[in-house]
Amino acid sequence: MADIPADLHYTKEHEWLRAKDGIFQVGITAFAVEQLGDVTMVELPEVGDDIEKEQVFGTVESVKAVSDLYAPLSGKVARINETLEDTPEAVNETPYGEGWLVEVEASEANAIEGLMDAEAYAAFCAEA
Repeated sequence: MADIPADLHYTKEHEWLRAKDGIFQVGITAFAVEQLGDVTMVELPEVGDDIEKEQVFGTVESVKAVSDLYAPLSGKVARINETLEDTPEAVNETPYGEGWLVEVEASEANAIEGLMDAEAYAAFCAEA
């Protein structure tokens, strides 16, 4: 089983969310990376774009497939990980570190409501 950090929240679409100084950092999980294989390209929204919870906000392309990225919260994109344009493999190497995707200013106070904690996400992955 892939590493599942306890300080994050998770979606059924295998995205993670980290609260960081009032901003929420978003990425894809190590489980998702294992399923995808080597990531070759990441398409992300622009800074300032609004994203909607559970709606597609970008794509990740791997040697196996192109997969949609689903927003774990609604809000405005505050920052994107520009290094992924030149080094998309960072998603494979450190999905919970340098491989993060976007940072979002949440438009709702209860942004993490309905998301899974690490224990629930581990159980979810075990059923997959």
